[in-house]
Amino acid sequence: MGKKDKKHREIDAEAKSIGGKLSNKLYEKELARLHVELVKLQQWVVAKGLKVCIIFEGRDGAGKGGCIKAITERVSPRVFRVVALPAPTERQKSQMYIQRYIEHFPAAGEVVIFDRSWYNRPGVERVMGFATDEQVERFLLMAPAVERAMIEAGIILLKYWLEVSMEEQERRLEARIDDGRKIWKLSPMDLKSFSKWYDYSRARDAMFAATDTSWGPWYVLRSDDKKRARLNVISHLLKHIPYEDVPRDKVKLPKREGPKGYVEPDYPYKYVTEHDWGVEKA
Repeated sequence: MGKKDKKHREIDAEAKSIGGKLSNKLYEKELARLHVELVKLQQWVVAKGLKVCIIFEGRDGAGKGGCIKAITERVSPRVFRVVALPAPTERQKSQMYIQRYIEHFPAAGEVVIFDRSWYNRPGVERVMGFATDEQVERFLLMAPAVERAMIEAGIILLKYWLEVSMEEQERRLEARIDDGRKIWKLSPMDLKSFSKWYDYSRARDAMFAATDTSWGPWYVLRSDDKKRARLNVISHLLKHIPYEDVPRDKVKLPKREGPKGYVEPDYPYKYVTEHDWGVEKA
C-alpha cells in the first residue's frame, strides 16, 4: 500500500467513526497540507509563466464560493485572481457573448478562477429565459471551439461542476433566510430558480453533452459534504496542473539598523477600541 493510499484510508476511517463527516481537526490538518502545495504551485506558475483558468459552475447553494475561498485563502491575490462578473450592461449585451469574459483570461504567471463563467448562457440564462433557444444552441456549438483555441494558446483549463442533492440544496438555502451573515447569498434570482430543479437538470445535461470534450472536460464534484468537496477539488487541481518545487535561497532576517537618533513622537494617536472579547460581564 502506497503512502497516499494509506493516508486516504486513515481519513476514511476517521470519517466513518464520526458519522461520515470529517472532523474539524482532520479537515484543518489536510487543508493546511494542501495550502502548502498550492503555494508551491503558485511559485511554479509565476516562475514558468503558466496561464491557468479554472471554472466553477453548479446549482445555487452547491458550495462554489466555499471551494474558491479554500483555494485562495493562503495564496497571493495577484497570482490567483477571482472573477465573479455582475449582470451584463446594455453595452455588453450588444457585444459578442464571450467578449466580456476574454478580457479576464489569464496572462503569464496567473491563475484565474471564474465564479460562474460563460456557461451562464446554457445554464441560468436558458432556464430563466434570458437567452433564446437559438442563442443557447449557438453557444453550445461554438464553446468547444473557443475552449480549444484557449488550450492552443497555452491556457490550462479546468472546468468543475458542483453537484449538490435536492435535499442539501434546500437545507442550505433555508439556512440563509434567518442568518444575517448569509442573507446576501439569497437573491431574488435564487428564489425564482429554486422551483426549477428539473429545468436546471435538463440544461446541465445538454451542456455536458455538447461541451464535455477531450480538451475541455467537465469534472463533477460531489458537494453535499462541504469539507470533503474542498479537499477533493484542491487535490484534483494539484494533480492536473503539473508543478515542481521552485528552488529558493535560505531565508534569514537581516539585523535591524539602529535608531540613528529617532525618538517616538508624543502624538495623540487615535487607537481602535480594544474590547475584552470572551470575558464574561458581571
